[in-house]
Amino acid sequence: MNFKRIITGLIGFPIVACIIIFENKYVIDFLFSIISAMSLYEYNKALKLEKNPVTWIGYVACGLISFMHLIPLQYLPYAIGIIIPVMVLLMFLHIIFSKMKTNIVDIAKTFFGIFYIVVFLAFIPLLMGGENGKRLIFYILFAGWGTDTFAYFTGRWFGKHKLCEISPKKTIEGSIGGVIGAVILVLIHTAVLNNFYGMNINYLIVLGIGIILSLLGQIGDLAASTIKRYAEIKDYGNLLPGHGGMLDRIDSIIFIAPFAYFLLMLI
Repeated sequence: MNFKRIITGLIGFPIVACIIIFENKYVIDFLFSIISAMSLYEYNKALKLEKNPVTWIGYVACGLISFMHLIPLQYLPYAIGIIIPVMVLLMFLHIIFSKMKTNIVDIAKTFFGIFYIVVFLAFIPLLMGGENGKRLIFYILFAGWGTDTFAYFTGRWFGKHKLCEISPKKTIEGSIGGVIGAVILVLIHTAVLNNFYGMNINYLIVLGIGIILSLLGQIGDLAASTIKRYAEIKDYGNLLPGHGGMLDRIDSIIFIAPFAYFLLMLI
């Protein structure tokens, strides 16, 4: 059993929870700006993009998360709508003026990293800045990390049937256990919100959302594995004992975030 993984999880979750509960949205924005930059660095390193001259655009995009809540909500879609075309423009300008020393593959990998990590992750502080955001955010954490935890133990104890070739250690039994565990956690969280915070959240809707988010988190985990397979690496880094790098720890959360933002609008 991977005790380093368990200890890191037991220490890490309360720290994240305290930051979410007690800090303001501007601090949260800055925190996720740092997390996205660290994750993007690991992605760039995995794909050998460290010396790619256009990667700075991705780090600028990470920094922009820090200013998310300085922009009035009604203008935010317009801000995002102009930032993305400008990034594409800058990348192509670099190709043109570098006389093709930077090529389309370089900017394609860079742009994918920005979208996959920075844009997806930005939905978390966006959700947290809204009404009841600090309470709703735990649905993402429970769906992502709850799935990981229950899938890990269920797979170790009962796993017999391999889930897919991309990640040989994952099993169908672990996947099912992850969904069940995540659903239990989000339903408990819903009961707490309804009984102690005066909210009126429909349990059937949450049941459906929990299943969807858990499955999306597992797809996100496998998606990260496909990138690691391509890059021929085991982990994105060794920042977190037993988990690997920052991107290894939040790969499911990243994938869940944009879908969760819109699904949670239902409640």
